[in-house]
Amino acid sequence: MKQPHRFIVAASIALAYAATATPVLAAAPATSAASATVLEASNPFARASTLPFHYPAFDKIKDEHFKPAFEVGMRVHLLEVEAIANNRNAPTFENTIVAMERAGQLLARVSTTFANLQGANTNDNLDAIDREMSPKLAAHADAIYLNDKLWQRVKTLYDKRDNLKLDAESKHLLERYYRDFVRAGARLSSANKDKLKAYNGEIASLQSTFAQNVLKEANASSLVVETRAELAGLSDAEIDAAAAEAKKRGLDGKFVIALANTTGQPQLSALTNRSTRERLMAASMARGSRGGEFDSRELVQRLAKLRAEKATLLGYPNYAAYSLEVETAKTPEAVNKLLGELALPAVNNAKREAAEIQSVIDAEKGGFQVAAHDWAFYTDKVRQAKYAFDESQLKPYFELNNVVLNGVFFAATKEFGITFKERKDLPVYDPDVRVFDVFDADGKQLAIFIMDYYARPNKQGGAWMNEYVTQSTLLGNHPVVANHLNIPKPPAGQPTLLTYDEVRTAFHEFGHALHGMFSNVKYPTFGGANTPRDFVEYPSQVNEMWATWPEVLANYAKHYQTGAPMPQELLDKVQASKKFNMGYITTEYLAASLLDQRWHQLTPKQIPSDVLGFEAAALRDAGVDFAPVPPRYRTTYFSHSFSLGYSAGYYAYLWSEKLDADTVEWFKENGGLNRKNGDHFRQTLLSRGGSADAMDLFRNFRGRDAQIQPLLERRGLTGN
Repeated sequence: MKQPHRFIVAASIALAYAATATPVLAAAPATSAASATVLEASNPFARASTLPFHYPAFDKIKDEHFKPAFEVGMRVHLLEVEAIANNRNAPTFENTIVAMERAGQLLARVSTTFANLQGANTNDNLDAIDREMSPKLAAHADAIYLNDKLWQRVKTLYDKRDNLKLDAESKHLLERYYRDFVRAGARLSSANKDKLKAYNGEIASLQSTFAQNVLKEANASSLVVETRAELAGLSDAEIDAAAAEAKKRGLDGKFVIALANTTGQPQLSALTNRSTRERLMAASMARGSRGGEFDSRELVQRLAKLRAEKATLLGYPNYAAYSLEVETAKTPEAVNKLLGELALPAVNNAKREAAEIQSVIDAEKGGFQVAAHDWAFYTDKVRQAKYAFDESQLKPYFELNNVVLNGVFFAATKEFGITFKERKDLPVYDPDVRVFDVFDADGKQLAIFIMDYYARPNKQGGAWMNEYVTQSTLLGNHPVVANHLNIPKPPAGQPTLLTYDEVRTAFHEFGHALHGMFSNVKYPTFGGANTPRDFVEYPSQVNEMWATWPEVLANYAKHYQTGAPMPQELLDKVQASKKFNMGYITTEYLAASLLDQRWHQLTPKQIPSDVLGFEAAALRDAGVDFAPVPPRYRTTYFSHSFSLGYSAGYYAYLWSEKLDADTVEWFKENGGLNRKNGDHFRQTLLSRGGSADAMDLFRNFRGRDAQIQPLLERRGLTGN
């Protein structure tokens, strides 16, 4: 899951939504200062949305509403926190911890909506607000966590936690608050608290700038092609879309290929012109290191140094140690061990795959050695030779609407009994966004699901899930969750045909959505997908299994023109090829994960002066410097690591996959896709959010610790 920028640094200060429709007023005296704590009634954030489940009133929200809502929201929140900290009564769980869970509801409404829109549908105004508010919101979080009176109340309760007769979720919440206050610097000296505040403010500002530069650089680096012939291999619809994009940019008669977020680009598998492939890959890999206003190398250096200094100030050897302390991995050593054990067999697999590709090139008398820009194109040829099919044969059977309604939704209905009904009466921020009511097996509405699947120039790259409203019985809130993909939109009247990877991504992100929808916790801090980063990817990865589950695949894999099901022969080939190209897939991911760790395991004095030189050395030292397989993200456009909350955490997908692969085996052992299995998964794990230790939840579901063998077999890493 890729989350848009979060302004409130820790989830402990609850990003909760108001459960009433009353204007937001602070308990301030009736003086001129009071106006600073009242948001104008005309501002849609002044009260909770009156739409179902507090769904955002996108039709009423304007750019100019955000800044005043942020400013008043912070003031109101601080007044609420001050009232808690200065309470003359002895601290209790209710008057301190629960009170903080209820606080900040105006700020929650505006920050959550803003962060989501700024990721999915930004503009220059929102970017400017982001740059201005990021350091202010970091300072706001510091004002709460570094409030000594508040800290003393939390510490008092924590010290006697075993005598408070709290239920398990409440005790876990108290322990979470204590942990987060300590990690936020509550025990630092006054002077060091001031240093920490400066670090946090600058880090927040730089992360915002990095995220915006990555998007702007991707647009600026788009490949401009002069002739239609240079795009041979793409479909007529794809070439027409490239022409339309060029015209939009004032380049009539030319063609523009916009860059996807990752190093590899979707068009590389189809382009027959090697020169065009080479130019496209070069443009992708040069992002953020070409000089000019969007060059990110100095940002990377400064962010790495600031994070290292912050960690040192808080008593950790490096930022990775600080970050990983609250993940299930716990230590950099544990992550290094996992990545290191997999690197050699993954690269060996990739080299065997490269040899197969080279054989095809040589058989065609190509006269060149396979390079990164050749891999996807010739991989399809190897697949064709091995399994007698290629990606182009699959796409006519993967029409978007069919994949969603008869694949993603169908599997969820079979597994959990939930159903979906599209509605057109709720406002959306873009005409392509769709909205569905989600109903539980008993017919009661469970959630609202927002589906935003098409790429836009003002939308961050990749795919992610977010929550506009997080479930909480304390606040009476029901989930409003969204999935975002970046599927190229075809010309008007043309079908949206997906690659297999896009199909898999749709199932993956919906796994995150299910985590949010099924949340059944009391406290908003624990709602939905608020779990450790190296656990949050686990339920979504499990949901990928249904993309190729025979019953599900047969239900949605139908030809977009004739409705004919995908031939059984082709279905069998898809199943047989599931481990195909796994060396490449694993190596490119490991390379990015290792880069993320290397940057965040540096001390302040070790920050390099040459970003690309450090990157090359790190890949070489880790044994993953295999030129035909570049990292999934290079340092200079690695948003996960430098702006999106996965700093020192990109390994999480693989760590979670160990749990996922073992869970898939459990489903197979217990009859596969059925309600009994789904209900067990939901009750023991999905509904619990972050309300208990993540690995305890896994053990409650599985009955034991996870075993690694299923992951090794899936990745083709046995016998290496």
